[in-house]
Amino acid sequence: MHARRSILAFVLSCVGLGASLASLVDYVRIDPSFCDASGCATVRLSAWAQPLGIPMPVFGVVFFVAMIGLSFVSRRRLRMTAAIGGAVWALTLIGVQAFALHAWCKLCLVADASAIALAVTIALGATTVALRGRVLAMGAAALAIVPALFLVLAPPAGDGTPALATREPAVEGKVTVVEFIDFECPFCRRFAPVVEKAIASSKVPVHVVRKMVPLTMHPHALTAALAWCCADAQGKGEEMAAALYATEPDDLTSENCERIAARIGCDVTKYRASLADPATARRVEADVATATAAGVRALPTIIIGDQHLTGANHDVAELVAAIERSR
Repeated sequence: MHARRSILAFVLSCVGLGASLASLVDYVRIDPSFCDASGCATVRLSAWAQPLGIPMPVFGVVFFVAMIGLSFVSRRRLRMTAAIGGAVWALTLIGVQAFALHAWCKLCLVADASAIALAVTIALGATTVALRGRVLAMGAAALAIVPALFLVLAPPAGDGTPALATREPAVEGKVTVVEFIDFECPFCRRFAPVVEKAIASSKVPVHVVRKMVPLTMHPHALTAALAWCCADAQGKGEEMAAALYATEPDDLTSENCERIAARIGCDVTKYRASLADPATARRVEADVATATAAGVRALPTIIIGDQHLTGANHDVAELVAAIERSR
């Protein structure tokens, strides 16, 4: 019986690791590979998604790797202590989803449930995995981990010509330029002056649409994206974008973003109300979903007419030519 429980504990650790790795894939890629429902996006975009600037799934990966390692050593007290700690943290995260975020991420739930079940299994007497059970255990590990590892290491899928799905209404007499950006992304920051100069240099009128795609690897990206949405709601989107790009990434805090909003002429009371309005967060979620639907694989990405330009290695002349081809 103890041998079966030991194998079960090992399998639960592998399942939890697989879910954590899959979640990490979704955190570091613009287009989710495993969990792209609205609840998953809400959790990824929340303030809980990146404690200490570290994507939450990293903690799950570290925990389950440690538990797999402890499955092969005779350290029951350490294993029990770690398992209880993991279960308490898992219950806390379930509570956050239920009562704070009111949204559910299926990968988070798999990892959290695995951690809780693991603690129960170890409490019921699971010990180290015996030699004869290791073949079965390794097979379970491969089934749980290898698919996620493949997507972690593999390049994004796609043929390099993703379909357009921005659905932006045309403005008569103007070329629509859609920018997918993250205000903390160093490449977006480097590319912004190039785009601005190209638009100013073009002889064709341009209608600029910005889409917020705050990457979870950047701790202040979501804060800046929400701040921009609040300023844009007051007709100050251009001024806010310029100010956010001019601010050091580490200074893109909520307090500093509010100061910037006040400096560029926003009504601070309206700004705060907009920031607290769930519709602002939903706008960012919709922008991320649009980026995924449009086949955006990296930032910055700019769409001019039917042309996708990705990365910061495009010069002013190339952008001007793309704009004038689209008139």
